[in-house]
Amino acid sequence: MIKEYKTKEKGYHPFIIEDGWQLAKLNYTEDQHIDKINQLDVHLETDEVFVAIAGKSVLIAAIIINNEPHFELEPMKINQIYNIPKGVWHNIAMEKGSEVLIAEKSNTHVADFEHFALSNSKKKELETLVKGHLESLKI
Repeated sequence: MIKEYKTKEKGYHPFIIEDGWQLAKLNYTEDQHIDKINQLDVHLETDEVFVAIAGKSVLIAAIIINNEPHFELEPMKINQIYNIPKGVWHNIAMEKGSEVLIAEKSNTHVADFEHFALSNSKKKELETLVKGHLESLKI
């Protein structure tokens, strides 16, 4: 009757997809390291809920004005619930060993997303901002 789900593999893993919603786990991968983040994502049909469960992560949100992203960052506290409303550009910067649970509308990872590529200057700006926020997290 009770199902248990576990994964330590790197990357994004949807593991419960039921009745219009899904729960996934994002384990640290090199693509999520601040030195590697080169784009933002947006979902047009659903909010996305994040819960850091291990390590150090920073939630990145942005609005894009005249093709320039303007960032808002939040260091993720362990077991704190964060929501990114639909239509908000976002990503997550993670340090090695970090794990985040993600709840959203089912199959969002398949069809409901767009990407925005960051320029080199915006990558550098974001890297500086994230490093400052990561330092504020106590583990």
